[in-house]
Amino acid sequence: MSKKSADAAALFHRIVPLLKVEYRKWRVPIVTAIAERRDPFQVLISTILSLRTKDETTATATHRLFRLARTPETMAKLPAKRIVRAIYPVGFYHTKARTIIDICRRLVKEFGSKVPSSLDTLLTFKGVGRKTANLVLTRGFGLPGICVDTHVHRISNRLGVVKTRDPEETEFALRKVLPKEYWIIYNDLLVAFGQNLCRPISPKCSECPIERYCPKIGVNKSR
Repeated sequence: MSKKSADAAALFHRIVPLLKVEYRKWRVPIVTAIAERRDPFQVLISTILSLRTKDETTATATHRLFRLARTPETMAKLPAKRIVRAIYPVGFYHTKARTIIDICRRLVKEFGSKVPSSLDTLLTFKGVGRKTANLVLTRGFGLPGICVDTHVHRISNRLGVVKTRDPEETEFALRKVLPKEYWIIYNDLLVAFGQNLCRPISPKCSECPIERYCPKIGVNKSR
């Protein structure tokens, strides 16, 4: 292990326990709440709805949609217009409605209505990128994976454990330095942390439980 990797691992061992304690005080992201049901299909659909959408909007849209259907078979039979009405006003709701129907039909036809537990297979589905696929693996199946969204990308760079340009690059960089014991929980912690304290602009550093460990890379103003 290189010195850089060892230093990053040591930092994670310090900050993750502190974030776990604070996490209990924060509002849980909707996809995390859905994931507690351990249903890979519901994790998949709720994650698709969450893309480029505020958490509060995702929550209400997800609950409305799952009141109509909770399995690939029943959801595949819904008219697109009905799904659109249920998920509005999530971002790109017309496109997401078509994507959900396509995914459900393929799950029924090719996979016996079961969500596959392979990252490579998940990535072959229309509308499923690395963030969504990794979240299905980690929160739907409890399998190792690193889900990177804008919060994880931003905060990992802010902490100096990676120096990357986009979430996909961050995922592969984290695979080299993040201890595997934290892979599954890392996204949950940093999404909640990013929503509540470590904001993109003017983060609440005065309230931060890990402030003493953070070099605040890229932070020009804080509270």
